[in-house]
Amino acid sequence: MKKLTATIAALALGALGFAGAAHAQGKGLIGVSMPTKSSARWIDDGNNMVKSLKEKGYDVDLQYAEDDIPNQLAQIENMITKGSKVLVIAAIDGTTLSDALQQAADKGIKVIAYDRLIRNSKNVDYYATFDNFQVGVLQGGYIEKALGLKEGKGPFNIELFGGSPDDNNAFFFYNGAMSVLDPYIKSGKLVVASGQTGMDKVSTLRWDGAVAQARMDNLLSAYYNDKRVDAVLSPYDGLSIGIISSLKGVGYGTPKQPMPVVTGQDAEVPSMKSILAKEQTSTIFKDTRDLAKVAANMVDAILAGKTVEVNDTKTYENGMKTVPSYLLKPVSVDASNWKQVLVDSGYYKEGQIK
Repeated sequence: MKKLTATIAALALGALGFAGAAHAQGKGLIGVSMPTKSSARWIDDGNNMVKSLKEKGYDVDLQYAEDDIPNQLAQIENMITKGSKVLVIAAIDGTTLSDALQQAADKGIKVIAYDRLIRNSKNVDYYATFDNFQVGVLQGGYIEKALGLKEGKGPFNIELFGGSPDDNNAFFFYNGAMSVLDPYIKSGKLVVASGQTGMDKVSTLRWDGAVAQARMDNLLSAYYNDKRVDAVLSPYDGLSIGIISSLKGVGYGTPKQPMPVVTGQDAEVPSMKSILAKEQTSTIFKDTRDLAKVAANMVDAILAGKTVEVNDTKTYENGMKTVPSYLLKPVSVDASNWKQVLVDSGYYKEGQIK
């Protein structure tokens, strides 16, 4: 009897050991495709996605495509082949993934578009992002307030920059900003000396700061030899840094010629340093920790067969369907509130910025 009891105990322990090993293997593989490591923001997104998914018991295949579209396609196809249960994709070009997503759908793999909407595919199941129109409203509103436009001040000279034309978000950013700025342009309180308005004229392919710097160089030499630029709408910190380099190159940032108002987005460390140095004026903070948690919660709900939480079912039409979305709130940051928003929240340590 003792021997039998020992045998049963051993078998029970063995079963527990097997169950433990099975659990250790995780709840399944999740493919996470990010566009590039050239921006600190996307590195943070990738790290936060891995952390959020691993905390929920998933294995993660995180890949960066370095802004190479064929590379991202190959990486996604590989994730499908390896048996990923869900794909979380921040697309380089939101119009190029239809074939890969059809492959995913054929295998029953759900797809979450992460921060950038994937267009022209019916196989996009959910979208996790920030309120991108509101990002632009905050940027335009900052210019409005800084120049005193509501109080009737002006006219002021402004130049407009847009994001990458292959990124659906870029149009939301631009349209949000113009919802604030366009009435002042029409009334003459804001003057676009170059005459360049509309995303077809002001977009910046691949969000490239060098491209923005070159365009600012051209604008300054062609239209501002005898006048001052008072504000620059920039949708992203990486562009703002290039724009500011151009402005400094012709003498802005001195007591005689102060910097114009320059907006930005993503609260990247170089731009936060620039804001404290009184060069860039403001940025938009989007807490990628929260975005990763939202995306991870979507993954968990999908695989558990539960209702996926969304808060927008009307805004994001991708050419084939309206994609159910969860939108987070962006926050405007400048020299007056950076510590409260970025340091007190634990996103940065003060020493990273000062």
